[in-house]
Amino acid sequence: MKIALIGYGKMGKAIEEMAVAKGHEIVLKIDVNNAHEFTQSNIQKANVAIEFTGPHSAFDNISKCIEWGVPVISGSTGWLEKWDSITALCNQHQGCLVYSSNYSIGVNLFFEINQQLALLMEPYQDYDVSMTELHHTEKKDAPSGTAISLAEQILKKISRKNKWVNTASTTPSDLVIHSERIDPAPGTHTISYTSPIDRIDIIHTAHTRKGFASGAVLAAEFANKKKGIFTMKQVLGL
Repeated sequence: MKIALIGYGKMGKAIEEMAVAKGHEIVLKIDVNNAHEFTQSNIQKANVAIEFTGPHSAFDNISKCIEWGVPVISGSTGWLEKWDSITALCNQHQGCLVYSSNYSIGVNLFFEINQQLALLMEPYQDYDVSMTELHHTEKKDAPSGTAISLAEQILKKISRKNKWVNTASTTPSDLVIHSERIDPAPGTHTISYTSPIDRIDIIHTAHTRKGFASGAVLAAEFANKKKGIFTMKQVLGL
C-alpha cells in the first residue's frame, strides 16, 4: 500500500517506521517546510493519507484529501467544531475518513472500560468524577482530544454532570479535566471517582508513540478502498 504522510513530526516519523516495517511504501511526506508539495497530483499517488497535524490546519488537510479522492486517516484534535462540514463533504464526494482522537489499541479498549464504569457509577451520587490528562510540553491543545472523548462518554452516562471544564470548578455539575504538560510524557489519562470513604481510579499510560503509530497504520489498511466515515471502534471490531 502507498501512503502519504500529512504531518511529519515525531508522530509522522513513528508512523513511517511502523508502516515501512509492515511492507508499505511512503510516497509523500508533507510538513511546514514543503507544504507547497501538498497538491492533488502528489496526493493521488497514494492509496491512503495519514494526517497528524494541528487544530488550525487539520480541517483543510482532510478536506483536500476527501475532495481529491484519497481515503484519509486523521488523528488531529482541536478542530471538531467543523465536524458537520467534513461529514457533508465526505458524503458529497463519497470519500473515506477514519477519525480518532487516539489510535492506540489500548486507549480504545480504555474507552470501552470508561463507558462501562460510568454506567455502573451513575446510581451512586456520593461519587464525584474528575479527570487528569498528562502530556509532553509540545502538545498544542488542552485538554487532549482523548480526554475530551473520555469526558463526552462520561457525560452520556452520568446524568449529574452537564459539561466538562478545563479549569478548577466548585459547580457539582461540572466534569473537571485537569491538564498537565511535563516532559517527557507520551500521554497518561486518569479518571477518578471519589467519595467521602474511598476512590476508584482507572488509568491508561502510554510508554511510547509506537502504540499510536501501529493503530494509525492498522486504520490505513482498513480504510484502503472503503467509503464512509469510521472510527477505531469499527477498525478494531469492538
